[in-house]
Amino acid sequence: MENIDLHNHSRVSDGLLSPTELVRLAASNGVTTLSLTDHDDIEGLAEAKAAADEAGIRFINGVEISVTWGSHTIHVVGLNIDPQQSKLVQGLHQIRQGRLARAKLIGDELAKVGISGAFEGALRFAQNPNIIARPHFARYIVEQGHAKNVGQVFKRFLIKGKPGYVRHRWAELSDALSWIRAANGIPVLAHPGRYEMGKAQMETLIDEFMDHGGQALEVVTSNHNKEEVEIFAQHARKRNLMASRGSDFHGPGESFCEPGKLPELPYGCRPVWQMWSSPSTH
Repeated sequence: MENIDLHNHSRVSDGLLSPTELVRLAASNGVTTLSLTDHDDIEGLAEAKAAADEAGIRFINGVEISVTWGSHTIHVVGLNIDPQQSKLVQGLHQIRQGRLARAKLIGDELAKVGISGAFEGALRFAQNPNIIARPHFARYIVEQGHAKNVGQVFKRFLIKGKPGYVRHRWAELSDALSWIRAANGIPVLAHPGRYEMGKAQMETLIDEFMDHGGQALEVVTSNHNKEEVEIFAQHARKRNLMASRGSDFHGPGESFCEPGKLPELPYGCRPVWQMWSSPSTH
């Protein structure tokens, strides 16, 4: 029985585990095919591939790219990418530079509400200094006693309208998809149920995603309830898009479920993993 999980994070971005630790956890949960999809960085792929080979599971090179679409931040996962492709490498470098600038501004905003040293504190929690993300700030804020857990930090400080929120412009949707396509990857719209938009706006987003070469929706993910799984399964079937399955795992105690602990794709969905018949050779 295949157990496929195509959305996971390591300490290379904002996860808690090293790529090796992530792979070993996934293998212990019975995962047979795994993708590491760190935010805007591909530095963990070689380590994860080596660990997957050792564990006897198939590994798919991946990345999750941050995109600004209208007033929304959305994420596009690239699966089965060539991590050496120059257009992708250069595009991700540009995003990481923007991340660092945003992180410094978040630190400034948090200082205004009495949370000092937040940028330096977040940097201490980030294994990769090029990827300083909101979870790193959240872990520092919890450590300093300003909140009980990471979820509470986001609600009180780091989402739109709260003291530590900094608006930022990420990659354009067309650019993100062109980088993935140039790297021979499959673009997947990640956890669409997370985006706060109405039905008409979601239809427009999916239309534009397809217009720029998008090929799949993440239908089953820990961010989706049963109703949302069915809604996006219907979108995939209606539009002949492929469907993906991924836990969006970041770490123990911070994620809704561990790698591989997901329901199956709904009936009638075309699995994205049918696009490759053998392990990634990139």
